[in-house]
Amino acid sequence: METSLTLTVNNLWMMICTALVFFMHLGFSLLEIGLTRQKNTVNILFKNFFIICIGLVLYALIGFNLMYPVSFWNGVIPDYFVSLFGLESPQGAQGLDLSYNTGYTYWTDFLFQGMFAATAATIVSGAVAERAKLGSFFTFSVLYVGLAYPLVGSWKWGGGFLDQWGFYDFAGSTLVHSVGGWAALVYIAKLGARIGKFEKDGSARAIPGHNLPFAAAGVLILWLGWFGFNGGSVLSADPALTSLVLTTTSIAAATGGLAAAGFVHLIYKNFDLTMFMNGILGGLVSITAGADLMSITDAILVGAIGGIVVVLAVSLLDQLKLDDPVGAVAVHLGTGIWGTLAVGLFGSAAGTQQFLVQLVGVLLVAAFCLTFSYGVLSLINIRWGLRVDRKEELEGLDQAEHGGMSAYADFRMNQH
Repeated sequence: METSLTLTVNNLWMMICTALVFFMHLGFSLLEIGLTRQKNTVNILFKNFFIICIGLVLYALIGFNLMYPVSFWNGVIPDYFVSLFGLESPQGAQGLDLSYNTGYTYWTDFLFQGMFAATAATIVSGAVAERAKLGSFFTFSVLYVGLAYPLVGSWKWGGGFLDQWGFYDFAGSTLVHSVGGWAALVYIAKLGARIGKFEKDGSARAIPGHNLPFAAAGVLILWLGWFGFNGGSVLSADPALTSLVLTTTSIAAATGGLAAAGFVHLIYKNFDLTMFMNGILGGLVSITAGADLMSITDAILVGAIGGIVVVLAVSLLDQLKLDDPVGAVAVHLGTGIWGTLAVGLFGSAAGTQQFLVQLVGVLLVAAFCLTFSYGVLSLINIRWGLRVDRKEELEGLDQAEHGGMSAYADFRMNQH
């Protein structure tokens, strides 16, 4: 009876966390449309719906079996060929074989992990907003979510070689956020900046988003969703560990936002709301790799440094003339790297050996994701092109890609 009750409680908590991670896609959508111009709103929403739908289908057909294999060659290449296509429950439709997992059912595990898979492509969506061809983005997303994300995930979460080396990534600072961030970095480098982003002298010009209240709502929804993202990664309803993870997650978010806002004010003498919001997200990404290992003091430091990393990364991208409308690369890649390395510097796993393992893991994931993204995007660019033409970009992608559909049909505003 006790075992049955424990399974029910754990499984219920995991399903709640699955719903919270799903809810994060609304947060991403609101953040992205809020920080971009009105004329591209429908395009961004369409991409985000596509990512959720194709992410789940691909994860069911390929990704789940690819990510959690019976490994050979030390886990470098998964042994998925026998059961590549389709979900196979250990015990029929119920998926209740406790030899598979004592904490929750097979189907709950699939759905929770499937929500993570779609997140990596959502990160890319925001970075390439306002000038990427829709069909080319879809093609890249299918290949990246279907192959690259689960393959990298198998190296750690599937029991592969990174796991055997002792690499630690509790909820995905590297395996989710950096994986998406590396792809976003390559994509924006190949796309080029939006028209008007950089002046003739090379200085960056702000292109304001059209709805900051939407963006603010998106950040708060993402913060709430992170309770499922990190809390569910405990993989049980263990009261002590779950409550610690939720606390360190929130503390890091708060200090990330405060540090980013304070650092911007120190340098630029203004209170920048968008930097405050991205600092909060940076704190969340930073703590994700080691949320279960950190004390409150550790979480304060990890989150605060993450907020500063966001500000510095945004400035660096501007200097490199790389245009990221929503700050996705700074938030997900910059603080994803920092959060992963922080496991070796703070918390109960800190030490020189752990830091070196974390560093090697970051570098290997970077090498794979950069190579995969560059190769795939280069082929897509040759065949179809990555960017819409100048006229379509100036008119807006809602006009060019969606037949002139308007997100605010009764409220025509200045679209430039």
